[in-house]
Amino acid sequence: MKLADLATAQTIVPPEAGAIEVKGFALDSRKVEPGYVFAAFDGAKTSGAKFVSDAVARGATAILAARGTDVPAGVPLIETGDPRRSLSLALAAFYGAQPQTMVAVTGTAGKTSVASFARQIWVHEGHAAASIGTTGVISPKFTEYGSLTTPDPVALHQLLKKLTGEGVTHAAMEASSHGLDQRRLDGVRLAAAGFTNLGRDHMDYHATLDEYFDAKMRLFDTLMPKSAPAVIFADDPWSQKAIDACKAAGLDVLTVGRAGNFLELKRVEHGRHRQRTEICHEGTIYEVDLPLAGEFQVSNALVAAGLCIATGTPTATAMAALRKLEGASGRLELVGTTKAGAPVYVDYAHKPEALENVLSAVRPFTTGKVVVVFGCGGDRDKGKRPIMGEIAARLADRVIVTDDNPRSEEPASIRAAIMEAAPGATEIGDRRKAIRDAVASLGQGDTLIVAGKGHEEGQTVGDVTLPFSDHEEVRAALRESAA
Repeated sequence: MKLADLATAQTIVPPEAGAIEVKGFALDSRKVEPGYVFAAFDGAKTSGAKFVSDAVARGATAILAARGTDVPAGVPLIETGDPRRSLSLALAAFYGAQPQTMVAVTGTAGKTSVASFARQIWVHEGHAAASIGTTGVISPKFTEYGSLTTPDPVALHQLLKKLTGEGVTHAAMEASSHGLDQRRLDGVRLAAAGFTNLGRDHMDYHATLDEYFDAKMRLFDTLMPKSAPAVIFADDPWSQKAIDACKAAGLDVLTVGRAGNFLELKRVEHGRHRQRTEICHEGTIYEVDLPLAGEFQVSNALVAAGLCIATGTPTATAMAALRKLEGASGRLELVGTTKAGAPVYVDYAHKPEALENVLSAVRPFTTGKVVVVFGCGGDRDKGKRPIMGEIAARLADRVIVTDDNPRSEEPASIRAAIMEAAPGATEIGDRRKAIRDAVASLGQGDTLIVAGKGHEEGQTVGDVTLPFSDHEEVRAALRESAA
């Protein structure tokens, strides 16, 4: 494909360079091959412009960058006011193929579950479906662990083409605030989008909660086609603001939840491992026995069902699929029980609202103590540490504060910030020991939540990621307690 076909709204210098044939794209100069376009972005730590010479030396045929960027003499430049958006749109044109029905979901919590549930509903309907997000990619032909909620645009469009080539017709993806702000989803052809909730998160990246919300809303006011369905969870404090933004963008707003007008939650009976619900759609009430714990999972299931119904799935089919849902990895996932029958769950909760939700979810069926093991990540929002400490102390009967991913920070200082707001908590820095201590302490009727890392299979200390799985550590601790 020619350069001019990939940069239709941008200035190409010199203009005759538009006839150059493009063979690929790279964000990292070390990945440049002859015939590639190198996208030189300004990042958090350095400027891509510093690597232009290296990219050219490796065979870059053109540079995509902000206006005024200096490039070596004779090297074509695609000048643009928004390099990240321009790259994503160019990639969409270059790779072309995308699943016929694409949906995206944003919000602070629940994105992974919604994407997973949507995929499962479509599979139940008989479609070849995939989900893309924090836990990686799950499709009919492969499962691939990932580390980013929203992949970089080059990887994303390569993936969409691969999925399409393997016959995937339906795909659900997570849309993080970083991904939206950095234009990673621009160019994805969306049929519908969903919003779950908004709480404190990524305050190390966004200056204010309103700025964080606005980044989420790019999914609706910029990326969605006019009149397309926007499925909004109706019962969150930020729901009305999201509804107003979607209406202002000219979208078809469909709300779900207790206050929902599309899927109204009429009743919920909570159980240890399942919940009996009544869901109303267009005057018909469906009784759904959801095989998952926690009302927040009911909310996620409603958003997923709403996205599927809005894009063509019969309502009865979606409701039938909800009865067979499997939880996403590390989302209030029951890993095992002690000899006394105390359940141990692993959950990804690493933000205040998520921790509050998961601790509240297990209280109704816990006759003994609620025990929680958690920490906070280093090099991230420091303000949430005392907030999460207060939540844990308020909602759990025993709190063990441990290390999460300390990264470059001193682990003890992170724990101290949490402990200040959690009087009576136990501090055990070694996460392995903390899990074993918690499991060994469980009695009949108790419930343990190991929170923060969920599906992750490593622990980042300094600049090294060491093998570590909460799932494996819980299983090992349960074996020891049973011996």
